[in-house]
Amino acid sequence: MRRYITRRLLQGVLILVILSIVIFVLLRIAPGADPALLKCGLMCTTERYESIKEDMGLNDPYVVQYGSWVKQLFTGGLGKDWNGKPMAGEFVSRLPVTGELLIITIIVTVTLGIPFGIISALYRNTPADYNVRFFAILGLAVPSFWLATLVLLIPMQFWDYAPPLTGTVSFLDSPGDNLRQFIPPALVMGAVSAAGVMRLTRSSMLEVLRQDYIRTARSKGLRERIVIGRHALKNSLIPVVTVVGLQVAGLLGGAVIVETVFNLEGVGKYFLAALFKRDYQVAQTLTLYIGVAVVSLNLAVDILYAWFDPRIRYA
Repeated sequence: MRRYITRRLLQGVLILVILSIVIFVLLRIAPGADPALLKCGLMCTTERYESIKEDMGLNDPYVVQYGSWVKQLFTGGLGKDWNGKPMAGEFVSRLPVTGELLIITIIVTVTLGIPFGIISALYRNTPADYNVRFFAILGLAVPSFWLATLVLLIPMQFWDYAPPLTGTVSFLDSPGDNLRQFIPPALVMGAVSAAGVMRLTRSSMLEVLRQDYIRTARSKGLRERIVIGRHALKNSLIPVVTVVGLQVAGLLGGAVIVETVFNLEGVGKYFLAALFKRDYQVAQTLTLYIGVAVVSLNLAVDILYAWFDPRIRYA
């Protein structure tokens, strides 16, 4: 196990190095306005433009810019964003917002996806199965931004209700307002991810129920609840854990749109603003942090395999 984790960590470091180079290059070759010109404004002069460009380090060769960025990553001095605020402080202040949104979304995903997937498998080709499969396909087909718009417009149109949109409310300051603000976007993101978990749980459970050891357990006279809960469920969750772990990475990307729609001051909204402002420093750093989260989640999922199935061994 130790050798396996060490090897995976080294692979993760290599992936992050390659990712950092790709991010750095793509941001600079992507079409769009000059970031120094955007920062300079409409009444920009040549002298001010050149001064801003020098301050941003855009006159340096790409190799020097990349080296300076990597050095800042290791030292923690990430510089300032387009508003002149320290990027590290902005990231730390916004991280709890995105973290809470992701935690509630994962709870929604697991709560809806796994139980209904099991019900669909146990009651195969019944009205319950058909309903679960219908809503799963619907959840996969509906874009999250359109669903977010409906979640805002329908309650406002019929019940004159809308979640707080004037700024992020802390849970410690007002738990009620905080949950009113975070549950709608979490439901929007969780509905899409739960649909995939439902379908995978159903197919995985059906596959496990066909195995010989399930028939043996039933032939011994074990109760169906024990057969499903002790023998079938644990083995069927192995691919589900993989998908849930990968979906967390996808939720980080979905948070960019959802946080903007619901006006949550999280990392996703900060990242989108950085792209519009062509702030290389913020955009490339946040993208790399998402890469670190994905690599870490993949490693955690692989380690969880051994708990779900003791037959799995790592070489």
